[in-house]
Amino acid sequence: MTEEQSVSKWEGAQSVPDLERILQMSRIFGVSTDYLLRDEIEDVEVAEVIEEAETVAVHKVSMEEANAFLQVKRETSKLIAVAILLCSLAVCPVLMLGAAQETGRLAMTEDAAGGIGICIMLLIIAPAVILFIFSGMKTRRFNYLDTERIETEYGVSGMVKERKAQHESAYIRGNILGASFCVLSAFPLFFGLIFTEDDFVMSIMLSFLLLLAGIGGMFFIRAGILNASMDKLLQEGDYTKAKKREQAEQEKNPIGAIYWPIVTAMYLLYSFLTADWGRSWIIWPVAAVLFGAVMAIYNVIKGNMKKNENE
Repeated sequence: MTEEQSVSKWEGAQSVPDLERILQMSRIFGVSTDYLLRDEIEDVEVAEVIEEAETVAVHKVSMEEANAFLQVKRETSKLIAVAILLCSLAVCPVLMLGAAQETGRLAMTEDAAGGIGICIMLLIIAPAVILFIFSGMKTRRFNYLDTERIETEYGVSGMVKERKAQHESAYIRGNILGASFCVLSAFPLFFGLIFTEDDFVMSIMLSFLLLLAGIGGMFFIRAGILNASMDKLLQEGDYTKAKKREQAEQEKNPIGAIYWPIVTAMYLLYSFLTADWGRSWIIWPVAAVLFGAVMAIYNVIKGNMKKNENE
């Protein structure tokens, strides 16, 4: 019997392929044997399955590559934590110089105090940006772990699981310390309010608030980066195959690429025109909340468009 006759009988439900052929087709199309044996296709079209099987590549991760990734993440987590602290402290000179000028403790004009404060702020932000860029360059060769499908070679998963178990106590400790510092960061501000309403003293208290919050952020970032790096290799948590597909879909939409540059331009424009750096930061949390609403609307519209196309 020819191959064409065999296929014709399969299509006409006159016979079924033997077990070996079913297993071969399962591997070729990347589907389960149960999927091939069902009479009706419920969720995925055959064309889509074939296309995915042909286009999706699986990246093999060796033991050496996994160890190198974890080592780089351990090193860069320290750098990123320091950069976060610097960013938290960057606005302090602007606050303190502005308050010192307003209360007469500093003999200079308001523009001069603001200008010097901004210059110092930029000098603090510059090394933070360098640390971010340097860390990104060191980990760039491992970016495929965020989006691509991976398979680990023999022994890699066991090694990563062992390290994750060893890191668990440090991860819990880091989150506890981070939360504690963030909660206590408000203490200097309210403590200062008990004794004085002097703007300069309050700017110092606010600087202590930012310092404590920055230290808390360091603990969160350090513990979180190391834990996330192991989740990437194990494809757990936020890095499961399903979530990688979701992230890939999100990266295709143009909303984020348009939204955040506009927010940044608004922040810089308002801050430079008003010199109100101490309060203009509120734009960021507001923008983050609004971004969620914008993305929800976008997804609803996109879903309706796909539904209409299918109909």
